[in-house]
Amino acid sequence: MIDLNDLVVRGYLVRLVGEEGLQMIESMPEGEVTDEQIAQATGILLNIVRRTLFILNENKLALCRRERDSSSGWLTYLWTLDMTDIGPQLLKERKRLVKNLKVRVKFEEDNVFYNCPAGCVRMDFKAATECEFLCPDCGEDMMYEDNSKFIQKIEDRLAFLDRNK
Repeated sequence: MIDLNDLVVRGYLVRLVGEEGLQMIESMPEGEVTDEQIAQATGILLNIVRRTLFILNENKLALCRRERDSSSGWLTYLWTLDMTDIGPQLLKERKRLVKNLKVRVKFEEDNVFYNCPAGCVRMDFKAATECEFLCPDCGEDMMYEDNSKFIQKIEDRLAFLDRNK
């Protein structure tokens, strides 16, 4: 079973299914169970349980088996957690993050930014000129922003991700 105390795993699962979804995963009964059994065992609302299970299934972290009742014809869905695929999912997420951070660094390097001293807005040079360098929210004069520290933080994050593959 996967270590749910690992901060990376917890962060990924919270982002994927939310806090209640993580709570459901932590207290889900072993083996094949129905969504109703999960809701009863965990104390989580049935619609949240179902949403969480479908998200986990879409991300290959839960398995579903259908069983038809021969007398009534009703379908019963039996669910099992299968966290064996979380490693490849985390790797895919890491690659997506690295790609997005590289795009952001390029955007930050290629643009000049202005922001409101009151913290209302931040905009690039073109948008600031359209507003005549006045904050569209409060009317204050926009100030030039040196974004080199922000760029450095992103590059540090990229270096950290590259070191910890």
